[in-house]
Amino acid sequence: MSNNDFDKPLLEKFEKEIWNKIPHLEGGKVVNATPLIDLTDDLKECAKNLYKLDISDLDLKIYGKFDANLISGSIKIRPAIHIMHDAIKTGKLKSNQTIIEATSGNFGIALGQMSKLGLTVVSLVSRKLQEGVFKELRNENIRIMDLDMDICPAPGMKDSDADALVAKATAANIRSQLIELGFDPTKYDNSISEVESLLADQDIINLAKLLSKIYDCFCPEQYDNELNIDAHRTITAVEIDQQLHENGDSLEDYKIYCSFGTGGTSGGLSKYMEEKYGKKSVHVVFPPAGQDVAGIRTKAKANGLKLYNPDAYASEQEVDFGQAKHLLKFFVDKGHNIGESTALALYAILEKLSDGDKGKFVVVVADGIEKYRKNLEAMSANKRIQVSLEEATSSIQEYDRIIWVHTQYTPKEEGIEIIAKSLGVDKEKITIPKASTINQLLSTQQIPDNLTKELDGSKGKSLLICMAGNTSLMTAQVLASKGIVTESLNGGITNLPAGQGKNPGEYIQIARD
Repeated sequence: MSNNDFDKPLLEKFEKEIWNKIPHLEGGKVVNATPLIDLTDDLKECAKNLYKLDISDLDLKIYGKFDANLISGSIKIRPAIHIMHDAIKTGKLKSNQTIIEATSGNFGIALGQMSKLGLTVVSLVSRKLQEGVFKELRNENIRIMDLDMDICPAPGMKDSDADALVAKATAANIRSQLIELGFDPTKYDNSISEVESLLADQDIINLAKLLSKIYDCFCPEQYDNELNIDAHRTITAVEIDQQLHENGDSLEDYKIYCSFGTGGTSGGLSKYMEEKYGKKSVHVVFPPAGQDVAGIRTKAKANGLKLYNPDAYASEQEVDFGQAKHLLKFFVDKGHNIGESTALALYAILEKLSDGDKGKFVVVVADGIEKYRKNLEAMSANKRIQVSLEEATSSIQEYDRIIWVHTQYTPKEEGIEIIAKSLGVDKEKITIPKASTINQLLSTQQIPDNLTKELDGSKGKSLLICMAGNTSLMTAQVLASKGIVTESLNGGITNLPAGQGKNPGEYIQIARD
């Protein structure tokens, strides 16, 4: 393709209205840099007040790189616009095309900037997103395709028939949404076997690529695109180093802490540090399995992604968000616009400091609090929404019923016995609503009548349990927004001692309702 085969008016409009408003290189210097803010004193105060950790005398310097200040509100605008710029310049994206991508929220919100240029943006999302993220996606004029995919799959479930049934149902749902969005369904029908195969594997990343190919859309492929890494290697890292040099300092002497979403940030910063200073300085932070922290992956879910490169990192660290969320509230109350992933990274630093570490740190503040404010408000009101098995069993008398919540699977008799035995309750205390009822609750954010009756009959509070803890947590959040107090069992049935070592297919089956 020749260099002249691109949409010049689109490029001009893009550079004027979007590119010029985000950090980029001009004359060898990054312009429009986001703030680099000293958080040292606040972290010391937080450590002492919340965690009884006195680090006041430690020789520390901790900066936050506040990308929450960017248009679209997150660091994801950097790779999104870097990829868009390249796509327009190389002729891969033109004015009459639609952009389609799988997203956990922030990247989709960033792509929404392209709608200002008259381009249509379609985001493939799941109900795992918090309502605040959905709201921002809608505010950016993004056309949302809710895949209705299960937010809490059954790990290790050997049931190809169940997977096939779920895939067919989801494929039909997608077809209906494509028609609503103006796409020709016959093209989709011609690829239905490939679609169902991807859905059976819950491979939404490659589904976005397939739909893009079928309909001649542009897919940024954020999970595979090396430009995702390049944006942070050539701009973000250079920008932080530039700001430190202006303070008479250098990124060479700093440890960089960030969470993992696609691997772009950790990969780009790692490459820069290796190329410029010949060292590994990036420390990647994950929540443990079973915990849901907005926009980031557990280590197990990062493994297998193309941009995940643990050999390039200085370290990997799993951090309990149950502890980090108190830090989140502290920093937000101090006026710092940080989100859940930043709280996890800052708490990771506190853990290292408590082990005797010291020195200089930069924390990537990937986004701000606004999308997650509902969760923070619930926490501020001291509403416990997620409990460990130990917490649940120690206060089991507070629950007058245990409710199974899942959109695809239901426990067999053996599954009910596993729940009862692990919690130390009678089987009659366990209620199992229809999967379609939970589907309705999560997709509409309203409580179906038949579930209202279950909850109205509850004198105290209910404990919610699902496969791995995600569906029950989302259900508890929806119910909390309606003033109904429930608690979600962290880790779900697959984490219960009585079920460990067994194939989930032995105690779980596909819901037939």
